[in-house]
Amino acid sequence: MQFQFKIIPAESIDSVVPLAKKMSKPSITEALLLKRFKEMVSQNYECIGVYDADKLVGVSGLWFCTRHYSGRSVELDHVFIDDAYRNKGLGSQFVNWIQEYVKSKGCEAIELNAYIDNEPSQKFYERDGFQKLGYHFVKEI
Repeated sequence: MQFQFKIIPAESIDSVVPLAKKMSKPSITEALLLKRFKEMVSQNYECIGVYDADKLVGVSGLWFCTRHYSGRSVELDHVFIDDAYRNKGLGSQFVNWIQEYVKSKGCEAIELNAYIDNEPSQKFYERDGFQKLGYHFVKEI
């Protein structure tokens, strides 16, 4: 299969909602996801899609910033490959494409969060050279 990796334009951000819903808590509705994504694209955020022909089968958000400990960096956000496309090397191709893309934009580091109970994801990123540096904490207010 030949896949395409490309930036999803802000005006098409609604196309990521069905995939994002698959990885969200049940309490987060599609309407809420759409509202949040529309706000995100007005910030320092880009969304990259993986396409099988015209079908969106994978997605990753990119948050660009400069950090005191890593310089210009990007945080991968909500990396997701549809179940039917997993375990075929597509995730590695996707992360490699993202790495080349963000290097071309001057990034020196890539960061991401992986859920504690998602061991397959953690192993995937470790195999790709990511190092665990700490824990990500969230407090809903």
